Amino acid sequence: MDIINEALAFEKAKMSNMSTSDRVVASREAKRLILALNELYKQSKDASLMDIMKRLTVKKKKIEKRLKGRQDPAF
Repeated sequence: MDIINEALAFEKAKMSNMSTSDRVVASREAKRLILALNELYKQSKDASLMDIMKRLTVKKKKIEKRLKGRQDPAF
């Protein structure tokens, strides 16, 4: 259950004023947590694990969107 506590702590952590390298690390950490929770979910089919994974995925997408920045439509 330690991975669940890590995921909840990551979810509550503030992501403002982060450098690019911090965002990369946060994105990788989110991916690691999501995959670990997915393995637990496969065994238990607990709906609360799915909810945590969904919230982490939303946070991960926001981080990655910020990493990509503005895309020039001309390219």
